[in-house]
Amino acid sequence: MGKEKNPRRVADNEAMAKAKMLRTSPQKLNLVAQMIRGKSVDKALVDLTFSKRRIAQDVKKCLQSAIANAENNHNLDVDELVVAEAYVGKNLVMKRGRPRARGRYGKILKPFSELTIKVRQVEAAGEQA
Repeated sequence: MGKEKNPRRVADNEAMAKAKMLRTSPQKLNLVAQMIRGKSVDKALVDLTFSKRRIAQDVKKCLQSAIANAENNHNLDVDELVVAEAYVGKNLVMKRGRPRARGRYGKILKPFSELTIKVRQVEAAGEQA
C-alpha cells in the first residue's frame, strides 16, 4: 500500500552529512575541506579545532554530524572512520552595492556555499595512521 523505501545514496560502509548556506565563498571553504580529505576522523577533528580559519567551526560541525549519522543510523564503528570525500558546491550569491565616486555603483557579492562530507569505515585505519 505504501511507497517502497528509497535506495541508499551511499554504500553500506559509508555515511554522509551536508551543510548548506555556509556564509563563505566556495574557494575559501574548499581550502578547509582539502585539509581533512583522506584523514581519520579523529585527526580531522583535531585539525579543525585548532585551525585559524573562521569557517573551520562549521566544517567541524558537519563532520561531527556525519560521524553521528554513521554511528546511530548505519551502525558503523567510530574508531575506524575515515573522511572519504569532502566536496564543496556553490549556493546563492547575495548582491549588494555601495555608492562610489562620480555617480557609480560598486558591486559587493556575498557568496554562500554548501559542503558535503562522506565518512567511510575502513578496517585497517589504525595501521595506516
